[in-house]
Order: sequence, then C-alpha cells, then structure tokens
Amino acid sequence: MIYNKVVRSIQYFFFIGLAVTTFSCKHKKTDLAGDTLVKVNDFVAAFVPLTLPYTVADTNINAFADTLKIGHKVLSQFIPDSVLDVLIDTKEKYIIHPVGRIEKENEIYLLFNVVQHEQVQEVAVVFNKQNTFLAAKVLLSNDADEDGYIHSLSINKEPTFTVIKERINKETKQLQFTKVGWVYNTAGVFMVVVNDTNEDPKKVGIVLNPIDTLPRKNKLSGEYATDKQNFMSIRDGKDANTYMFFIHFEKKDGACVGELKGQMKMVDAATGIYSQAGDPCIIDFNFEGNEVTLKEKGSCGNRRGMDCYFDDTFIKRKEAKKGKNNKK
Repeated sequence: MIYNKVVRSIQYFFFIGLAVTTFSCKHKKTDLAGDTLVKVNDFVAAFVPLTLPYTVADTNINAFADTLKIGHKVLSQFIPDSVLDVLIDTKEKYIIHPVGRIEKENEIYLLFNVVQHEQVQEVAVVFNKQNTFLAAKVLLSNDADEDGYIHSLSINKEPTFTVIKERINKETKQLQFTKVGWVYNTAGVFMVVVNDTNEDPKKVGIVLNPIDTLPRKNKLSGEYATDKQNFMSIRDGKDANTYMFFIHFEKKDGACVGELKGQMKMVDAATGIYSQAGDPCIIDFNFEGNEVTLKEKGSCGNRRGMDCYFDDTFIKRKEAKKGKNNKK
C-alpha cells in the first residue's frame, strides 16, 4: 500500500516537472539583442499593447520603455536599411527598447526608443497585418530642449501622433505652444492633420517631398505650385498614362494643412483621377495649358484638416535650363 502511494507520488511529480519544462521551453524568450534570425511574430510580440491615450515628455522619455534590448541585426531584418539610415546614425552603436504596440484594423504600430550615446529618440514604425514594413517616423527626442521648449508626445486611439512644444515667453510671461498632429494614411506616408499654434503664424517649416528624386520625363511631370507651402509634384509612373504625385497645401494661415501621396491614372489627355479600392478619397485632376486644377470628390478627411479641401489650382514651374554650370 505504502509502495503504491510512493510510486503514484513519483509519477505525479514527474509529470508536473515535465509539464513545467515543456511550458518553459515553449515560452522561452527569443534573443533580440544579438545576431540571431528572429521570426517576425516574435519581434512584434516583444512590444506589449500600449494603453491609449499615451503621453510622454522629452524629460521622461525612458519612463515607459521596456528594459528588453533589441539590436541592429534584429531590427534590420524587418526595417529596410535605407529607412534605418535616415532614422538612426547606423555607423555608431545603438540599442532600442520597446515602448508598446498599437493594433488597428489594417495596421500595426510599434513604438520604441533608440538609445545612442546620451540621445534617446522615440520612433513609430508601421506594419500591415502581414507584418510587412510600411513607414516610420521619429516623434520625440530628449536633445530637443536646446531650443528652449518643453517637448512632448500625445497619442490618441485613432491613433493621431501629436507632437507638442511649449515655453513661457520671457517678455510677455505667456505660454507659447505649437501642436502638430500626424496620422499614417493609406498612401503610405505620415501626414499632418492638426497644426495649432499661438505663435507667429508666419513661421514656415520646410516641407519634405517624398517623390522629389523620381524621374519626370513624361509630358505632365514637373512641379506645380502657388508658393513653397502649396504645391503639387508629379513624376513618371509605370507607363505613359500613370503618374505619381505628392500634394501639400497650407490654408487659413497654416491652420489647415493637407497632404497626399498617390498614383494618378489618366482618363484622357487632359483628365486624371486618384481612386484606390477601399479608399473613400477621390480626387479629379484637370490639366489646361500650364495649370492643373484639383477637385475633391470623395471624402479625404484623414489627409487634411477638417475645414479645408483638395480644391486648388497650381501653375507649372519652368525647369532651369541645363548649362555649363548646372549640368547633371
């Protein structure tokens, strides 16, 4: 009798030990800091779901980051080197710490801190549901306080990434602020949807053109603009009836901003259309002489402010002639 109890006890503890060992093996953490090849699912799983709304300042940028380390060899498996070279000085050593994950219907957002020497940057990268990289943006840095502002980041449930800078004016003793809200759109870029400030509205930032380096040999390709903050760039597409375009406008003294990158399909020699399956945003383009007129037909609200539309006319700029001093 005693013998049977002893045997049953041994068997019991044996199976318990086996179960614990099996469970531990299945849940063993993947090494993300070294040179090991990592499955994309393991990489994404390293980012815990982020509770929204989320707010962080440049003074406590490390407060919400995980202690887990992810190295360059792992990061470069999922983010192209061309993107990493823009985000990070990859010639110098760096490490990243996961901050969190935001999952939406069509995208997954991963937030992480890049630590390099004394500098820390908070970065957002976007993947689709198949875990393919789509876009990235630096949101906040702890070295920006050199300009005299306090910088912070706020993320709501949409998500909109709102970057805020604030300071007390030494002369008026009043709070000065600028808030710029960014969203990722289906054209594959982060665009401005909020631009709120009580500072000098004449302060104009630099607009980066994501298609500037693409070829422009076809008839309609070129630069169309009214000024530096209101323009449309058109570049050659896959054939003579297809063009890539990038639109940026700032209306109401910069309080209402719109931006869109996409593909325009020519209906005839003078008419083009932007229309993507599943996207409510539709824009008609009419070319006449050296002008292009845009008319928003669908709902493009996630690419612009709520009180302005893609209804503009831009004039084509003449390209500088190639000469002895400006040959390419």
